[in-house]
Amino acid sequence: MLTYTLWRIARIIPVALVVVTLIFLLFRMVPGDPARAIAGSQALESTVEQIRHQLGLDRPIYVQYWNYLKGLPRGNLGFSGIYQGNAAPVIIQHLPPTLALLGSSILLTILIGVPAGIVSALNRGNAVDYVISLLVVGMLSIPNFWLGMMLISLFAVSYHLLPSFGFSSALALVLPTLAVSARLVAVVARMTRSSMLEVLQRDYVRTARAKGLNHSVIVYKHALRNALIPTITTVGLQAGYLLGGSIVIEQLFAWPGIGQLMINSVGLRDFNMVQGITVIFSIGFLVINLLVDLVYAIVNPRIEYR
Repeated sequence: MLTYTLWRIARIIPVALVVVTLIFLLFRMVPGDPARAIAGSQALESTVEQIRHQLGLDRPIYVQYWNYLKGLPRGNLGFSGIYQGNAAPVIIQHLPPTLALLGSSILLTILIGVPAGIVSALNRGNAVDYVISLLVVGMLSIPNFWLGMMLISLFAVSYHLLPSFGFSSALALVLPTLAVSARLVAVVARMTRSSMLEVLQRDYVRTARAKGLNHSVIVYKHALRNALIPTITTVGLQAGYLLGGSIVIEQLFAWPGIGQLMINSVGLRDFNMVQGITVIFSIGFLVINLLVDLVYAIVNPRIEYR
């Protein structure tokens, strides 16, 4: 297991290098002059040239790329014109609210989605299965921004039960978590149901039944471990997408996370800040994929790694 972990970490390094390179090149192709954006539209051309020289934008592209790579291990994600300094500390400051929203959404997704899928699979074809399937289809059909607005209207505006903006307390997590996780719960429940139904039809499950093993032992000890593998993959992918895909919800709830920082940076044409956030999102997605692979071994130790 330790060997596999080290090997997977080693594999992340070249992938991360390719991702960082692509992001760097794509942002250099974006129309506009970062130096002009920092100096302002009314600035003199000499001022713009001075800023361009200070940022190294007047150097060849390969020199800029090498300087950018050298700065990454030191936590240098580029100069933010809006915050007048390294973009990394600003991103780190906005990271905890995003991670809190990510963690609460994934936790709620697992606590509701996995049991719902198991119950639906064990009651295939009866009323319980139909009710859960109907709820799943409904949650998949509702856009999260519309659900967020309805939650604000009901719980914040009409009944004043929960805060609707900011990250002032744990209660502020409730509404954005519900808005983000509704669709994720439906996706995980449907995947768990499908995987569970497939596993329950396999030979080793039928053999366990023929031996007279207890139904709960068959379901939770033999079937569930194998059925959870696709579910874990789904949760990991959704967590990766959620890391960079909750921008709309963060904006709707005035959530002081990375998503709102990115929206503000795009509006203010702070290219280095947007580039730094994109790099953080991409590396975070790679780390989540690594954690998913390691969780496989915890759920089912019989999985072999090569």
